[in-house]
Formats: sequence, structure tokens, C-alpha cells
Amino acid sequence: MEKISYYTEEGLQRLKDELTQLKTEGRAKVAEQLSEARDKGDLSENAEYDAAKEAQEILERRIAKLEELMINARVINKDNINTSAVSILSKVKIKNKKLGKVSIYTMVSEEEADLKEGKISIESPIGKGLLGKKVGEIAIVEAPAGKIEFEILDISF
Repeated sequence: MEKISYYTEEGLQRLKDELTQLKTEGRAKVAEQLSEARDKGDLSENAEYDAAKEAQEILERRIAKLEELMINARVINKDNINTSAVSILSKVKIKNKKLGKVSIYTMVSEEEADLKEGKISIESPIGKGLLGKKVGEIAIVEAPAGKIEFEILDISF
């Protein structure tokens, strides 16, 4: 059984758009590459054909993964989420206890994570450490560099 993944409406729409694009333009492009490579003769020694087949396999794996994600995807209604503890879609203001650095992150699904936009996955070490914590609590996160303590300063949406 696959786990349920939660998305914002925008995040789920991006995945749907990517899936549509891969199924239409992506497949058409790979089919064209295969056709051109086939026209060049002996397939047993045709590097272009092998490369096109590999591209097709990668494309089909991505399509299968996106279709699987869609089956288990749920859109989160922000109105139903409690801000008393960190959960998916929470905007969390945290302070690194050792460095004194304050950061703000939005907790999202793995597929929506983008550190440049301040979105961290609930599956990441920091995300797992913050989930369920309340304002004033300390989250201890196991990072490759060792344990890091974060104080929860604020939780919002």
C-alpha cells in the first residue's frame, strides 16, 4: 500500500501539468527519436537507437511515478489545519539554538520541496524533527553534521 501524499492545489496542478506534458510532447519526441534512429540501419550497432530507447524508459518510469503519486494525492484544505503544532503546510519560524539564526520554512510534501523558496519536505530530517512540535518547544534534528537544536518561535499559515 502506498502512502498518501498531501499537496497544495498549486503543487498538485504542477504535477498534473508535468504528467500531461510527458504523455503528449514527451512521448511524441521520443517516438520521433526512435523513428529517426531506426531509419539509420542496423539496430544492433546503433548508438542513437540505444540512447532513444533509454530516454523512452526514463520517460515511462517518470510517467508511472507521477500516475502513482496522483492515485495517492490529496489536496490540503488550509481551513482544516490546526496551527497549535507543526504540520504539513505550516509556516514555521525556527531559531537555531547554537548559531542564533532565525529561519522561516513552509512544511510541504517531498515533491513540492524547494529550499530556495523556503519549502522543506516533511520527510527531510529537519521536517521530521519539527512535525508535531509546538511554539516554545525544542526540536532536536539528526543531521549529517550531528544534532541540531531548533526552537519553535511561531507557527502560522
